[in-house]
Amino acid sequence: MPRLFVAVDIPPPVREELANLCHGVVGARWVDMSQIHLTLEFIGETDGTTAELLTDGLETIEAEPFPLALKGTGYFPPRGHARVLWAGATESPALLSLQRQVRAVARECGIAGDGRKFSPHITLARFRVPAPLHDIGPFIASHGLYRSDEFEVKEFHLYSSVLSRGGAVHTREQSYPLDTAGA
Repeated sequence: MPRLFVAVDIPPPVREELANLCHGVVGARWVDMSQIHLTLEFIGETDGTTAELLTDGLETIEAEPFPLALKGTGYFPPRGHARVLWAGATESPALLSLQRQVRAVARECGIAGDGRKFSPHITLARFRVPAPLHDIGPFIASHGLYRSDEFEVKEFHLYSSVLSRGGAVHTREQSYPLDTAGA
């Protein structure tokens, strides 16, 4: 059974910028730039009925297109050794509103979620063995002030994800355009 998640895509010019950042960290498994996204809500494994309810429920979300930019880099967990390197997103009330609506639809469909606070980011790399600060420090110092050009978020997507030896492979299952006429 595939895992599902809801996400915003990152436009190709910004992906190219991110690709230029992704090097020089011992033990990092860099994410394939064709697979990067900003996750709004991780759904996990679901049965067909729940997936259908979710697909229909996401169509009820009302939001207008909005600007977004990426800003800064960091790592998770915020204390201790790094498991993930990320690029952050600028503060965006519209992004937070969209995420809250997606989460509400998921809960209405009986999807419990993982309980984590939403922290908008793009995963750049993962570590099989958690990396100490001295391994990631130069990356954070070099790219901590990174900022992308602003881009417009015009839609969001439901993805399925299948784990493979080379990492997760994401497939877009459904797209949801944001209302350009005003929500």
